[in-house]
Amino acid sequence: MRGHSTDPAAIESEIAHLRSLALDALRRHWRVLFGRNPPAALSKDLLGRMIAYRLQERAFGGLDRESLRFLDGLARHGGSPRRRLKPGTVLVRDYQGQRQTVTVVSDGFDWQGATYPSLSAIARAITGTAWSGPRFFALAPGNGALARRNKNASARGPQPARGMNAEEMNTPCQQPRMP
Repeated sequence: MRGHSTDPAAIESEIAHLRSLALDALRRHWRVLFGRNPPAALSKDLLGRMIAYRLQERAFGGLDRESLRFLDGLARHGGSPRRRLKPGTVLVRDYQGQRQTVTVVSDGFDWQGATYPSLSAIARAITGTAWSGPRFFALAPGNGALARRNKNASARGPQPARGMNAEEMNTPCQQPRMP
């Protein structure tokens, strides 16, 4: 392994060199850099990327404390922490032909001149039914996958009804004959 450097060109050169190494050479490089054996399941690509990250981290510094806390929270709790929207953020949703605009304020959410404590309260006011506000405004998981699935289905054209195959669906209906 080459000596430590803070020159960006030298780091870039070292990373380029990593790409040319075989898996066993990357494993040796890992042992020198991390002081232990690499996990057996890591692919050549992932080993190279992790070594490259460590080289850059040593040369230019690592993550700030806030980022480390965020990542630690993800690792400990197995999911994304609740999203924090900054005051001034504008959320827009078209619903039944009308554009709904919500602005995040320091003490809640402004919609149509009134401040609401939650997005769910606004979603309920807009729809008249119980909605998850983050889901209604496409901030929560679930909307994206459903929207993509629906968009893909419409892009493929009409789908056969249950119990019909595609050939039967494309066969024109015949009118009953009169005797």
